[in-house]
Amino acid sequence: MNNKVYISFIVTAYNLPASLLEECLMSIFALSLSGNEYEVIVVDDGSDKPVIDEISAYSDRIIYVRQPHSGLSAARNRGIDYARGEFIQFVDGDDCLVQAPYEHCLDIIRFQQPLDMVMFRYTHKPRQQFSASYSGPVTGASYMKNNNMRGFACGYLFKKTLLGDLRFTEGILHEDEEFTPLLLLKAQYVYDSPAEAYYYRLRKDSITHTVTEEHVKRRMDNLYNTILHLRAIAAGETTEKREALNRRVAQLSMDYLFNVIRLTRSDDRLDEAVARLRKEGLYPLPEQPYTRKYEIFRKLLLHKYGRKMLLLLCPIVS
Repeated sequence: MNNKVYISFIVTAYNLPASLLEECLMSIFALSLSGNEYEVIVVDDGSDKPVIDEISAYSDRIIYVRQPHSGLSAARNRGIDYARGEFIQFVDGDDCLVQAPYEHCLDIIRFQQPLDMVMFRYTHKPRQQFSASYSGPVTGASYMKNNNMRGFACGYLFKKTLLGDLRFTEGILHEDEEFTPLLLLKAQYVYDSPAEAYYYRLRKDSITHTVTEEHVKRRMDNLYNTILHLRAIAAGETTEKREALNRRVAQLSMDYLFNVIRLTRSDDRLDEAVARLRKEGLYPLPEQPYTRKYEIFRKLLLHKYGRKMLLLLCPIVS
C-alpha cells in the first residue's frame, strides 16, 4: 500500500488583500504533508501590484507565476501547465482549506486505491467538527446520474491524468459548470465525502456578487451556451454518460431560470428566458424526479401564477 501522495495546489489570485492570500497559503502549509509530497503554485492573474511583493516571506515555499490579466480560467490553465503533482487541488486565493476535514480527504486518497477523485463540501462558516465518512467508489457518470452535482471546481481533489486535453474554457464566467461534468465523465473511481473541507469566503466585491446589467447578461449568456455545449456532447455519448449529462443539462437549465428570476426580478426577462430554452427543446424541463426542489420548481414554471410566485419568493441578491 502506498501511503504517499503528491499534490499540486493551484492557487489563483487577482488584486487580493495580502492578508487573505497569506491565510490561504497557511491553510495549505498546515496540512500533514511533507515537503516532497506537495507543491503550491500561485498564479498571479495580472494583479495591479505583483502578488509576490506581498508574500515574499513564502517565496521559497511556492512556485510563483505571473501572467497578464486573462481571467480565472486562464490562470487555472496556467497552473495546470506547471503542475507536477499526481493530484490537483484548485484553491481560490481568498479562500482556505479547513484542516481537519481536508485531512480526512487526504486519508481517502492515501488508503483507497484505485482512486480518481474525492469530492467534498464547502462552507461559509468553517468548523473542525465533521463526520469522517465517505461513499464510493462509483464512476463519475453514475455519480452525475444519481446526484445533483456540485460544479464548484475547488470542491474536489482529482488525479491529474484524468485531464487529458481538457482545460477550462477561457473568457467565460462560471467556467466550472462546464469543466466539472466533463472531468467527472472521465473518472472511474469517485469517492464522495460530506466533510466541509473548503472555506468559501463571501466577499461583496467578488465577481460572484457583481450584478450590473452587463454582467448579468454575460453571465446568463455564458450559462446558456454551456447548457447547449453539454447537451451536444451528451448526444454522442453512451447511454449512462448521456443520462448523466442530460441530468446536468436539466439542472443547469433550472439554475439558468432561477438566476434570471433572482437577478432580474422581471416577468418579461423570465418569459424571454423560457422562450429561449423552449426554442432549443429544453423547456418544459424534463419530468424527472431528480429532487423535490426540482419537481416543485418545474411545476411552478408551467403556470402563470406559479411564475409570479417564484418572482416573489426567490431570494433577492444582496
